Amino acid sequence: MDFNMKKLASDAGIFFTRAVQFTEEKFGQAEKTELDAQFENLLARADSTKNWTEKILRQTEVLLQPNPSARVEEFLYEKLDRKVPSRVTNGELLAQYMAEAASELGPTTPYGKTLIKVAEAEKRLGAAERDFIHTASINFLTPLRTFLEGDWKTISKERRLLHNRRLDLDACKARLKKAKAAEAKATTVPDFQETRPRNYILSASASALWNDEADKAEQELRVAQTEFDRQAEVTRLLLEGISSTHVNHLRCLHEFVESQTTYYAQCYRHMLDLQKQLGRFPGTFVGTTEPASPPLSSTSPTTAAATMPVGPSVAGLAPPGEAALCLEEVAPPASGTRKARVLYDYEAADSSELALLADELITVYSLPGMDPDWLIGERGNKKGKVPVTYLELLS
Repeated sequence: MDFNMKKLASDAGIFFTRAVQFTEEKFGQAEKTELDAQFENLLARADSTKNWTEKILRQTEVLLQPNPSARVEEFLYEKLDRKVPSRVTNGELLAQYMAEAASELGPTTPYGKTLIKVAEAEKRLGAAERDFIHTASINFLTPLRTFLEGDWKTISKERRLLHNRRLDLDACKARLKKAKAAEAKATTVPDFQETRPRNYILSASASALWNDEADKAEQELRVAQTEFDRQAEVTRLLLEGISSTHVNHLRCLHEFVESQTTYYAQCYRHMLDLQKQLGRFPGTFVGTTEPASPPLSSTSPTTAAATMPVGPSVAGLAPPGEAALCLEEVAPPASGTRKARVLYDYEAADSSELALLADELITVYSLPGMDPDWLIGERGNKKGKVPVTYLELLS
């Protein structure tokens, strides 16, 4: 193997000089060239940007993938430059379990039908989550990683080079200071013991030697100062580029917020549809001023009676565009009433529904044109719509 011994010796000498200078600075035995206040502020802002970018990146990864084992697996795939395998979301996995449970427990039972509906909604939620994770990773996480793995590594490299240039500069200053002090001492008038010609010659030779050393130190100082100034300018330009990084991260943050807003809006719509399918019609939801379900027809009973189709219907259950009768005007069929036990408490969403208490017995029946997920329930003089999924039919 071909070694360049001169270069190796030179590098070792430079490393030793820097180590000595750094050690003396730490012990306060050497002067240190200080950077200007503006440069120090740029350094502090860059360090702060890097630290907070790392924290935001890590926590966003936790938000998108709470499972630490999955995050480690994805990290290893990225380091190995391999494609990350597609992963089933928690919502999709829950949907799969619910669908399998409904298939085994009976898809035609009230519980099985409800499981199927909830499974479909959870599957849609899982798909929305998958889209959100994909969009957030591309538009938000990727730019943050690009800064940390690209721009910041370049800044760190130039800062280390600037630090070495500063050590070389201060070492040259210390060497020049020592050479000038020795030169000044050599040029002083010899004492009485140095009156012989030989001592005068030695003193003059020492003075000339230190003079040459000082000239050499001054030349090295000028070179070191030039390299330090050039490196400081390069580093300053990179640090000033942090402002552009902030602008880029701001744009990415807006895109992240938009994707998150879209995701939660989709989740809200899916859950609202599911709630309607399960027979729960709340009047309003927090965060919206629009009713969750269309308002009941305001048509008067007289007009409604004139426009009603053949066969009784129930208020709120008639098809869109048809008028509805009040529940008090609906008579139970001559046959077809059954007893039912209430499985769970049910709070009526409006006046057309009947509130239920768990384990109570009520009379139920169906009318032509009704939604199969609903029945008419009677308790004493009270009647109203009741969801089938809350009942156990007895006879």
